[in-house]
Amino acid sequence: MKTLVIVVHPDMKNSVINKRWVEELQKYPDTYTVHQLYACYPDEQIDVPAEQHLIEQHDKIVFQFPFYWFSSPPLLKKWFDEVLTHGWAYGSKSGYKLAEKTISLAITVGGDEDEYREGEKYGYTMQELLRPFELTFDYIKADYKPFFAYYGLEFKATEEWIEKSVALYLAHIDSF
Repeated sequence: MKTLVIVVHPDMKNSVINKRWVEELQKYPDTYTVHQLYACYPDEQIDVPAEQHLIEQHDKIVFQFPFYWFSSPPLLKKWFDEVLTHGWAYGSKSGYKLAEKTISLAITVGGDEDEYREGEKYGYTMQELLRPFELTFDYIKADYKPFFAYYGLEFKATEEWIEKSVALYLAHIDSF
């Protein structure tokens, strides 16, 4: 079954890495379904039944987004709030539609990886900062896999560095 990649980037036109990743994923339509939330919902009015149906059609889901302000873009939080409803995603005998679905995060990070350590610039590891996502996926009984982060966008964004990210990203998605 195809992998659903939910892309949450508020400015894809000016993106560097997320845009490149989407371009690569779109070369393989039989393997990946690319779903760009900001393109689908520029007014942020989410079609909840359509989103739930899309999720139900896939066993493997990747949330792809830039990491800023130590979280995700706001539309992803809104998507969680509106799509992961009681009785569908959790909380009843008919809920838990994401149970056993495999979920991962793929994020781009402006800073260097070593800045995300105890005692360094940000004081926390990326795993610690992503804990709310892990808890969310645990709560809905999804099978959360380790995240993929590509660090250093602020400092290293050469064409070679960007292209290196593509192979690493695809390898991550295909590894679980």
